[in-house]
Amino acid sequence: MGITVRIQGSLSNLTGGKKEIVCEAKDVAECLNQLETQFPGLKGKICNEQGKMLGALNVYVNGDNIRYLQGIDTPLKHGDEITIIQAIAGG
Repeated sequence: MGITVRIQGSLSNLTGGKKEIVCEAKDVAECLNQLETQFPGLKGKICNEQGKMLGALNVYVNGDNIRYLQGIDTPLKHGDEITIIQAIAGG
């Protein structure tokens, strides 16, 4: 078992309906690149061309938002769980 990536919301349309994907990667950036290879267009919904996270999504590693860790350079290890969800805004 590698790193489990859970896809929430409308992004699962880009993964053929898969809501859970397993990958092997040293950091979030490498994981996103692997996901892009499998599911073209997915990474562009998560990051801009410079690799910065888009504001409409949140990515968590083991429950911690990567914005408060090392961003897409957040290291990963065997057994980690990544969750990608749409940000919720309101007022």
